[in-house]
Amino acid sequence: MPKRAKISIIGAGNVGATCAHWAAAKELGDIVVLDIPRADQPDQHMPKGKMLDLACCGPIERFDSNITGTFDYKDIAGSDVVVITAGIPRKPGMSRDDLIETNVKIVKSVSEKVAEYAPDSKVIIVSNPLDAMVYTAWKATGFPTNRIMGQAGSLDVARFSTFIAWEIGCSVEDVSALLLGGHGDDMVPLPRCTSVHGIPVTDLLSKETIDACVERAKKGGGEVVKLMGTSAWYAPAAGTIQMVEAIVKDKKRIIPSAAYCDGNFGAKGLFVGVPAMLGADGVEKIVEFKLDSDEQKLFDESASHVQDLVGTVVKLFPDLA
Repeated sequence: MPKRAKISIIGAGNVGATCAHWAAAKELGDIVVLDIPRADQPDQHMPKGKMLDLACCGPIERFDSNITGTFDYKDIAGSDVVVITAGIPRKPGMSRDDLIETNVKIVKSVSEKVAEYAPDSKVIIVSNPLDAMVYTAWKATGFPTNRIMGQAGSLDVARFSTFIAWEIGCSVEDVSALLLGGHGDDMVPLPRCTSVHGIPVTDLLSKETIDACVERAKKGGGEVVKLMGTSAWYAPAAGTIQMVEAIVKDKKRIIPSAAYCDGNFGAKGLFVGVPAMLGADGVEKIVEFKLDSDEQKLFDESASHVQDLVGTVVKLFPDLA
């Protein structure tokens, strides 16, 4: 009997717990969710409570997984994939960049523990600001670049696809879209690579409508924050588990991910959103194609902003250089 995959999720907040939910529902493997004790709740064990609750869904939703909530990093030993969601969420009026100093400290500490207890794992970063956090995890773990990646593109594409489908009135399942570059405002739209059941979206919607969908996708996270006072969690978690599934099932899926570029699309030495083939070895290939001049300009601008973020990380934490 083949060994079950082991998926560990660091951070038992809304995103982390929902990642566990999606992973369990898809029966992707055994699940560990880790968080830290809260000083103001000394008698409570939040991750264990959440995972007990999730485990009791198994008989109803028909899934079998060993589901563990823990405060102990020893429980992530042997993980095939580790998802890092730890960090403070955005609040109204905050940009992703406002989070950088606090979340670098958190992701750096977590990544060092992952390297210690799950040294063979593939690591998916979800914490914001995403592109800077992927760089932080790479430096802190010392892992090869194929085993470090960030979840952003799958979420951004999902949002873009949803808004396109709503405009057309078709099923979201028939929309195939692609976006590159940094997360959020720095994403690079590629309408010419977006289609509806093979029909170019440019044949179905006006440029103005497509542009509006792009802008809404760029600001999708901020729209959610404004509406409910904190960051999204359902779609970010779904995008993350799409990546986890591709890795643990060795599906070779091409999913826009923050992956290490060594000259790809003109970016060098940076983790930037690109079409990445995900399989058992993590990022197995970056699928490169020629951008037109306008797209290349936007991608270059996006990459330069990622470089600025990395520069801020290094300035604040010289040991991550």
